[in-house]
Amino acid sequence: MFHILLYEPEIPPNTGNSIRLAANTGATLHLVGRLGFDLSEPQLKRAGLDYHDLARVRLHKDLAECLAAIAPARLFVIETDGGRNYTEARFQPGDALLFGRETSGLPPEAVAQLPPGHERLRIPMQPGNRSLNLSNAVAVVVYEAWRQNGFATRTPPAGDGA
Repeated sequence: MFHILLYEPEIPPNTGNSIRLAANTGATLHLVGRLGFDLSEPQLKRAGLDYHDLARVRLHKDLAECLAAIAPARLFVIETDGGRNYTEARFQPGDALLFGRETSGLPPEAVAQLPPGHERLRIPMQPGNRSLNLSNAVAVVVYEAWRQNGFATRTPPAGDGA
């Protein structure tokens, strides 16, 4: 349905929650670049519970490799300085939703790898507040995208255990 891209996630429970979210929405979760934890960490497993068997999770060494692998027709970058609200976008199946690091967002070297035509979206917040927790931000945007598409379900391809 949708591709969730987490660029160098740093906090295990955020990734675990995103695994669970991907399983429940039919999205594919892409972990991009250097992770700030080991995938076997107990916090990650606890947050993801047993959803790792139900979720599609892919690892990519960097953003260029990830984008080449999924070749999304459209890429939305969700950042605090995005050009318009995420609710104004009209999401379509196959869209990729890119979220930056918890502590620093997307660094300039990652932004330089983004294809022309990508769109930057923001989640509205009260002035002066810090950003939402990463897994909360992912949930807000993915559920809006899924809602816009009638909460369509995906059928796993034959032989795909995810």
